[in-house]
Amino acid sequence: MTRTGHLGLGSNVGDRHAHLQAAVDALPGVGVTVVASSAVYDTEPVGEVLDQPEFLNAVVRVSTALEPEALLDACKAVEAVLGREAGGVRHGPRPIDVDVLLLGEVVLASTRLRLPHAEVTSRRFVLVPLLEVTPDVALPDGSLVADALRALGPGQAVRRSGPPLDV
Repeated sequence: MTRTGHLGLGSNVGDRHAHLQAAVDALPGVGVTVVASSAVYDTEPVGEVLDQPEFLNAVVRVSTALEPEALLDACKAVEAVLGREAGGVRHGPRPIDVDVLLLGEVVLASTRLRLPHAEVTSRRFVLVPLLEVTPDVALPDGSLVADALRALGPGQAVRRSGPPLDV
C-alpha cells in the first residue's frame, strides 16, 4: 500500500541549503518518492537549545510503500549518510534533520515514533511550509493544520529564504 506523507527537513550547520537538497536527492534511494517541496525558510531555533545558528527548513510531500517505522529508518539512514551522528544534544545543532510529520491517516505511538509528529501543530517552522506544499492538509482526526497555525501565538520567526527544493 502506498501512502502520501510529509517530511520536515532542517539544517543549521555547514551549507544548509545543500544539506536539504542532498536529503531530497537521497530519499528515492531508500524507498521514498519526493512529490513536491515547499520553499526554503530561515527559522529561529526552537526547543531546548536556543543559542545556536538559525535553521533552514522545508517540508516535502512524499509517496512511499514503507510502513511507518521503516520510513523512520529510511529517514535516519539519510541523516547518517549526510553526516548526522546518532545521539547528540536534543534540539542541538545538526547538518540535517529528516522528521516524519504525517503518513496518510496513520496514528501511531511507539517507543521510536509518534504519528502525527508530536510537535507538528506547535511549530511554525513546520506549519508554514507544510501548508504551502499541501494547503488543505488535515490531521488523521480531521482537524485542519491551517487552524493550528492560526492558533499559534507570536514568536517562532519564519522567513522565506528561497524557492522550493528540486524534486
